[in-house]
Amino acid sequence: MAVVAAAAMLHPRAWTPVVSYGGELASSLTSSPVRVLMAAVILCAGAVAVLRRARRLRDVYLVDYGCFLGEPQHRVPTATATEHARLMPYLVDGESLDFMLRLHERSGIGEETSIPDSLRYMPPDRGVAASCAEAELVIFAAVDSALARAAPALPRGAADIDALVVACSFTTLAPEFADLVVNRYGLRADVRTVNLSGMGCSGALICVGLAKNLLQVAPPGTRALVVTTELLSSMFYPGTKREMLVPNVLFRMGAAAIVMSNSPERARFRIGHVVRTLTAARDRDYRCAFQEEDDQGVTGINLSKELPAAAARALQENLLAFAPAVLPASELLRVAFSSLRRKFLGEAAKRYRPAFGRAFQHFCIHPGGSRVLNELAYIEAKGRMKKGDRVCMIGFSPGIDCSSVVCECIRPAARPDDGPWAGCIHRYPVPWNL
Repeated sequence: MAVVAAAAMLHPRAWTPVVSYGGELASSLTSSPVRVLMAAVILCAGAVAVLRRARRLRDVYLVDYGCFLGEPQHRVPTATATEHARLMPYLVDGESLDFMLRLHERSGIGEETSIPDSLRYMPPDRGVAASCAEAELVIFAAVDSALARAAPALPRGAADIDALVVACSFTTLAPEFADLVVNRYGLRADVRTVNLSGMGCSGALICVGLAKNLLQVAPPGTRALVVTTELLSSMFYPGTKREMLVPNVLFRMGAAAIVMSNSPERARFRIGHVVRTLTAARDRDYRCAFQEEDDQGVTGINLSKELPAAAARALQENLLAFAPAVLPASELLRVAFSSLRRKFLGEAAKRYRPAFGRAFQHFCIHPGGSRVLNELAYIEAKGRMKKGDRVCMIGFSPGIDCSSVVCECIRPAARPDDGPWAGCIHRYPVPWNL
């Protein structure tokens, strides 16, 4: 409109002299230099408005998501895992088995988690073919679910996907997993793909942040597919070093997929702040979760005793980074007053811990890898997610890397029981005594 108005002003008949009430002023305004100057000003103002609108970052939305749901044959009850390990004394000695059982009892891992078929062999199959088979199983199941749930927003199905971001915690294969998805679903030749590996358990949230950055500057209506997985076949550690036995107990098979868009049409969540804190510059943090060989040359993931403290420091720095943007003003004032008191009274003054429960209705705290999104599915399966609820998701990775994503529910699930918790949600939560 500004350009049209400027063009009209430049027309010789656009302005007519005004002789009443200040005829001299009106006459001077209609002189040629003034008209040109005012037209230029309006043109510049219009151009600035257009540029500002073009450069304004777009809101990004989570249209829907899907998770891998293991079949009964994939599940590994504790009794089954224990019997399987006892049948391989040449691979798992009694002391290592007792340690893993004690750790499992305190881990909170349920009886319905899944492992790939490759770990049921004696000895387990850690080959490339086993990793490929596991990847196809979990990734395709998650993507199928996500595309089906987001179908109303994808008229042409997978052909409507403009960008693809895939992450796997540790395993890297060639062709990459992004190519695997492109091939399976026949994505367009111009689809933009990014494949991440070695990002660890927070890779899911890192992918969400990357996809958000892409969509914020993309044309309206752009859609991105985010896929994250954690493969066990190549990660199994058949050694005896305790720090490297921990992943055998804590990690499970899974994958999740998300359809994101910069259009609110049929979206279920609005993606808010995404904050990533990396502390790898500190040597003790960098070494506390490391893929390496033990003294016998067996490769595994070494989780040192320094990991909990390093993760706590990273979490504190992450919270400090995004707290000002999410906490209500009342909480920020309490934090400010607490800091002032400690400044004048010293350590004797009690430090105020902000109540993040006043900013969020739900928290999905790191259970590992794609299971951060499974936690979101659990909240929805329980029917607890309401319109306007805010969710804070937090994940950790080697490095140490702490990532957090905030999202707001704008449309609750039509069928809360349709997801990876289908058929078993009524059994949770379960009593847990340490």
